[in-house]
Amino acid sequence: MIETGKAGLSMRNRNILVQELNVNPDWLEYGTGEMFNAKPELHSFTHRTDTSLPLQSVPLYSIEGTAGLVPLFNNQQEFKPVNFIHIPNLPQCDGAIYIAGDSMYPLLKSGDIVLYKQLQNIEDIFWGDMYLLSIDIDGEEYITVKYIQKADKEGFVKLVSQNPHHADKDVAIDRIRAIALVKASIRMNSMR
Repeated sequence: MIETGKAGLSMRNRNILVQELNVNPDWLEYGTGEMFNAKPELHSFTHRTDTSLPLQSVPLYSIEGTAGLVPLFNNQQEFKPVNFIHIPNLPQCDGAIYIAGDSMYPLLKSGDIVLYKQLQNIEDIFWGDMYLLSIDIDGEEYITVKYIQKADKEGFVKLVSQNPHHADKDVAIDRIRAIALVKASIRMNSMR
């Protein structure tokens, strides 16, 4: 609930609205301009079989705070989200993270948020769709977002980037430690 006094909003509530919810201070004080400083770009990657929820609260996690996707996916209830994302009419999502890198540019760029639905079985892959992956490379976790296609070699998948400067890569299925279907992405275009 927002506290108001005789002069309107308290300074604390005003700061919450401006800093946390991106409300335009001019709109808040004078009623001029747009209500929000920036409108987020939301891309939804839905299937015909997806059912959307009227409203859900999707936890936003920090990968640095969880030590990677594998621990996050295995013990999600142990990790405290940094925030929650509320989007109406979106398919069911298990969580969201900020991404880094430019392999999916211009569709995704470093700093965007992807909302995901975790896969329990690698056999449930929809070929050609976008996935959030954790891959074991020499004992280190490599986290990436890629399209997954069938590879020519048995026991492998082909990881495909949107950015033409990144080459396709065949990866052994047994090196995939965690996988999630990307359901939506959010990009903030701020004027500040």
